[in-house]
Amino acid sequence: MENTLVDKTFRDSDGKIVLAQMPNLPLIVWIVVSILALIFTSGKINTVLDVVANGSLFTWAWLELFQGVNYFRRALGLAVLVAIIVFQIQ
Repeated sequence: MENTLVDKTFRDSDGKIVLAQMPNLPLIVWIVVSILALIFTSGKINTVLDVVANGSLFTWAWLELFQGVNYFRRALGLAVLVAIIVFQIQ
């Protein structure tokens, strides 16, 4: 089987096309904490939730960037990492 750029971009090591996967722990933490931040909208708890949400999403993006199963997942990690940095600067 020829390993083309399209294969490297969208297929994993088993040859399966991978665009989305089951969420891993950092992504699950980000989802739960983000929902909690919608409930607790002010005070110190909101600040802590915001820090934990950003940290867990950063961790997920970092892992995808360096350990993603294909180029698409690595590019997704890079895009999310850049977005986190841009939103924190503004």
